[in-house]
Amino acid sequence: MNKSVTADLSLLAVVFVWGATFVVVQDAISFLAPFSFNSIRFFLAFLALFLFYLFFTDKKKSHFTRKSVTSGIILGFWLCLGYGLQTLGLLYTTPAKAGFITGLSVVLVPLLSFFLLKQRLNKNMMIGVASATIGLYMITALQASSFGMGDFLVLLSAISFAMHIITTGKYARHCSALPLTLVQIGTVSALSFICSLLFEHPKTQFQLDILLKKEVVFALLITAIFATAFAFLAQTYFQAYTTAARVALIFSLEPVFAALTSFIMIGETFTISMVVGCCLIFAGIIAAEIPVKKKEEMPDEEIMEEVS
Repeated sequence: MNKSVTADLSLLAVVFVWGATFVVVQDAISFLAPFSFNSIRFFLAFLALFLFYLFFTDKKKSHFTRKSVTSGIILGFWLCLGYGLQTLGLLYTTPAKAGFITGLSVVLVPLLSFFLLKQRLNKNMMIGVASATIGLYMITALQASSFGMGDFLVLLSAISFAMHIITTGKYARHCSALPLTLVQIGTVSALSFICSLLFEHPKTQFQLDILLKKEVVFALLITAIFATAFAFLAQTYFQAYTTAARVALIFSLEPVFAALTSFIMIGETFTISMVVGCCLIFAGIIAAEIPVKKKEEMPDEEIMEEVS
């Protein structure tokens, strides 16, 4: 199995974890305010990764540089903005709908890559993007419920996540994965803590009786270890072996996993358009994975020149 296929399968596992956590996060933020939740979540993830870095890594091969620190701060800013807006949005919309709208980054990544990085897409990737876009449209725009404030906040988070995917693709090729991940996760925790002090009521922040509620404890452990520490280390490492547009297509499966979790855990129902939309997303993934002719592929050196 080559590195590209391994990267895609690993990122698929990451997306499954993310999609499955929408419901548990919504349960937790009914008790603990969103920025407070994110500050603790990312701090626990930072601690877990830092301990791993101290005891299980070769410091000569995986070390902090000025590049990894500055890059990690930039990635952390987009990640904090994305998760902050998404978590706020979950106060006003459903987990499945939030997952579907977050998946709109599948459209935004290729467009932003084209305008910001001048990266072109091959034909199969464009077909995949078009199929996934139509699928996401059927899942969101064709639903009976209105597009409210929560949906708008999640849409803004999708833009932030798209920028995070693009910048990760840019910096992951030039920095060690673990130091880069540590810096970005630490940045998210710090920025979320500052936002919690600025925008949230003191009574909703870090109260022991709230932190010990089973919904909060469960959500913090699941999201910190699996959906943050493991997920972002895997994304940062494996995205160096694939393209930002392909990552966006894989990430478009997040709403599918979010919907399945919502259906199983809280009984959220599927409509015909949602089922068709999910199928189109899968078709988009498959289309993007079909090899293209050599003349249509952009050499790795050329990609790196355009990204740098």
